[in-house]
Order: sequence, then C-alpha cells, then structure tokens
Amino acid sequence: MTSFAPFLSGSGTIATILATMALVSAVEVLVPLHARGGWHRRHLGPNLALTLLTFATNLLLSIGLVPLVLALEAHDVGLLHALALPPVAAAAVAIAAFDLSFYAAHRSWHRVPALWRFHAVHHADPEVDVTTTIRQHPGETLLRAAVMAVTAAVVGPSLVAFAVYRSASAVNGLLEHANVRAPGWLDGPLSLVTTWPHMHKVHHSRTATQTDTNYGNLLSVWDRLFGSFTPSSAGTAITYGLDGYDRADRQTTRALLAMPFARTATGDAPTRPRRVASTGSAA
Repeated sequence: MTSFAPFLSGSGTIATILATMALVSAVEVLVPLHARGGWHRRHLGPNLALTLLTFATNLLLSIGLVPLVLALEAHDVGLLHALALPPVAAAAVAIAAFDLSFYAAHRSWHRVPALWRFHAVHHADPEVDVTTTIRQHPGETLLRAAVMAVTAAVVGPSLVAFAVYRSASAVNGLLEHANVRAPGWLDGPLSLVTTWPHMHKVHHSRTATQTDTNYGNLLSVWDRLFGSFTPSSAGTAITYGLDGYDRADRQTTRALLAMPFARTATGDAPTRPRRVASTGSAA
C-alpha cells in the first residue's frame, strides 16, 4: 500500500478538484459576476488542456513529494518536531507555513522577470472563471513543487497536514477564480479570512497597482500584514488579462506553452502589467 501512496494522494486531490470544478461551473451559470463574453468558449479548450497537463505533472511530482514528507516525518526532521506541538496545533502551523511560503514565492514570481514569464501564462487569460484556476505552465508547476519541498524540509509537516493544505489550496483556488457574484455583506467578511470570492479577482487586473496586490493563497492575512492588500470590493470591476495577449493566436495551448520562451527582441515576451496612478490600491 505504501508504494501506491503518492499516486493515491495525487489522484484523490484531482478527483476533489474535478468534482468542485463541476459544481462551481454550475453556480457560475446561475449567479455570474460578469456575463460570458466572446472569450468564454475560446479559452475553454486551452485552459482545460493546461489543467490536464498540470494534473499529470502533479501526479509525477507526488511520487517525489509524498515520500519526502513521509521520510521527514519518520526521521523527526523539521521545526515542528523540535517544538513537539499537539497534532492539531502542529497541523495548523504547518498549513500556515505552507501558505506563507506560497505568498512569498508568489510575490517573487511577479518581481523576477525569468519567473514572471512562466506565471504570466496564468495572468494572460482575458476572461477569468473557474477554468482559469489551473491554467498553469508546467514551469510554474515545478516552481510550486520546489516551494512545497523546501517548506516541508524546514517545517517537517505530517502527511495529513500536507495533504490537507494541497486539497484546501486547490479548492480555494477554484472558488477565488470563479465567475460568481457575491453580495457585499458576504464578500467583505470573507475577505477578512480568505481570498475569495472577489479578493483574488483584483490580482488578475491589467493594472500593476492592482495586480501587484492580493497575492495570498488560502489566507488574506499575509497581504494585510505585508502591505499588499487591496479591498475585495475592487474585484467586481476588473479588466482581466495582459496587454498584447488578446489575439486568439496567442491564446492557443501551443502558444501558451511557448510563451515563457519568446525572445524579448520580437516583442512577444510577456511583459508586466502597466503601472498607472492608483486610487485605492495598496501596492
């Protein structure tokens, strides 16, 4: 059974994602935040293709990540083992540590040009909905796995805490990208804790003063602590995507996979969103 643990962990996460994606897609039809535009059908194929590629890559990476976590746990490696916290408290600290490390990594992907090239594939979607969630270049998938591996080595989480974080992160991602309208009385309080339903939409703006905010994955507390928070109310009127990537030929699966490797001299390399005067964002 142990030899199959990485596969079972990965496939279980994928099943959860697919089930949640189907449910969220139905809700998008019932209470959309924005009417479906011309890009809805055109982005569906590439988004799902990249989603399936991400699933496959994550299954392969789980073959290394899950045994790593098991080995760390078996040999009492990591800060949590030194602290000797109760299991529930240790799991909570591990999840928070993973979330903080993702926040820090996410900020670096926006600031380091070589990393932005891969992350820009996710940001280039002109119409954000649940299918945008895992529209991810394999290069970014590798970056995410590296962040999790390093964090696991430092923290020493249990396999349960690791699995809970991965599953919660995936489900939360589907919710924060969903094209679903939420009333202000619900959106405001939720943004005090988490990044959905409207907080993360700000991060997909074409304007740098907005896109350089709201980096959080599960918890909104990191953006508030480190001065990168923009109120979730701004997320209902965002223009999505990246300038220069609205043409259909730049939104094909092949073009998106090639996007990080475009030569700067050709003008095809992904550039950062433009910076304009801010009226309420906290960069």
